[in-house]
Amino acid sequence: MNIGIFTDTYYPQVSGVATSIKVLRNQLERAGHQVYIFTTTDPHVDKNIYERNIFRFTSIPFVSFSDRRIAVRGLFKAYQVAKDLGLDIVHTQTEFSMGVIGKFVAKQLKIPCIHTYHTMYEDYLHYIANGKLLKPYHVKEATRAYCYHLNGVVAPSQRVSKTLTGYGVKAPIRIIPTGIDINQYEQESEVDYRQKLGYAPETPVLLSLSRLAYEKNIHEVIAALPAILEQVPTAQLLIVGDGPARETLENQVKDAGLTAHVQFAGEIDNDEVYNYYHLADLFVSASNSESQGLTYIEAMAAGLKMVVATSPYTDQLLDDPSLGTTFKSQEGLVHDASSYLNHPHAFDDPKPRQKKLYQISAEYFGKQIINYYQDVQLNYSETKSANISN
Repeated sequence: MNIGIFTDTYYPQVSGVATSIKVLRNQLERAGHQVYIFTTTDPHVDKNIYERNIFRFTSIPFVSFSDRRIAVRGLFKAYQVAKDLGLDIVHTQTEFSMGVIGKFVAKQLKIPCIHTYHTMYEDYLHYIANGKLLKPYHVKEATRAYCYHLNGVVAPSQRVSKTLTGYGVKAPIRIIPTGIDINQYEQESEVDYRQKLGYAPETPVLLSLSRLAYEKNIHEVIAALPAILEQVPTAQLLIVGDGPARETLENQVKDAGLTAHVQFAGEIDNDEVYNYYHLADLFVSASNSESQGLTYIEAMAAGLKMVVATSPYTDQLLDDPSLGTTFKSQEGLVHDASSYLNHPHAFDDPKPRQKKLYQISAEYFGKQIINYYQDVQLNYSETKSANISN
C-alpha cells in the first residue's frame, strides 16, 4: 500500500503524537508498505538535509501552543503530490490544518480516510482565553464534524472510544493502543546516568517524565514529596521534560524548600529517554489527561514500576503489583510511592510484565493498524460498488 499520513506534529517536535507516528511509520515500512508524511514546516529542521518521503507545508505557530504548528496553505499542492504518489489510503493524525487537508485529498482521490484521535481536548481548553472562549460543547461539535464521513477512527484507549461515542461520532471506531519499540527501552545504558546527574547508587529516585504542562498535574507530585520524604528521607525527584508549566513548578519547589531533593533535567532527545527510566527506582504521575500514556508503557518496557493516578486505562494497564499501582488521592500517592521505595523487591515477578510486552509492542501495533487499513479498504470498495449498482 501507498499510505499518506497527514499530521500537524512531527519530528523534530517532541510529543506523544510525534512518537506514535514515528513508530507507525517504521512498522508499516518494515511490512513492505510505502509511507509518506504530509506535515508542517518547522524552524528546527535543517532545510539542507533531505527528509525521505516527507512533505512539509508552510505553517505558523499554533495559538496558545507556540511550540506546535499549523499549516496555512498547501491544499492543492498536497492533492497533486498525493495523486502523483498514487496513495491508496489517507491516515490523518490531527483534526486541524493537515487533517483537513488529508480529508480533502482522500475525497478528491476517492480513497478511504481513517483518523487517529490522540487528544482529549476538554483537558486543554484552559489554554485558550483561560477557558472562557471554548467549552466542552464546542469540542463535541467540532469533533463530530471532523469525524463525519470518515471511513474509520482509531481510538488509542477505551476512554477515547467511549468519549467519541458520547460525542455522537458515527464512523466505525476501533481501539488500537499505540505500541513502542520494546528493544529500545530494554537496552543497557552505555553511560552511568546516575553518576552524570549526581545521584549515589543507593539513592531512591522518583522519575516524572512528560511535557511540563499544567494538565500533567506535576505540582501534585511535588506537593506530595515532603510527606514521602518523611518515609524515605533520602528520596530524590527527577523531573524530565519542558513546557509552559516549568517556571511555575520551579517556583513551587523553591517555595517549598525542596531544591535539595528535586532536579529539573529539561527536554531530552527521544533516543536518550530509556537511560532515565533505567536510572530511576519508581515512575510517578498524577496526570489524568492521558488518552493513552505512552510514558507509562515506556516505563513498563524498561522494567520500571509505576505509581500513577487512577483511570480506566491505568487500572487496566497496572493490574499486578509487580508492574505498579494507581492512586486516588495524595495520601494514596504518598503511601504507595513510599512502599515501593522502601521495599523495592517486594513485588518482583517477571511473568506479568512478559505477558504485557507483546501487547504494548510496536510490532503488534503495526499489525493491528495494517489489518484495520485492509478492513477499511474492503468496506470502502464494497460500499462504492453498491452505490454504483444502485
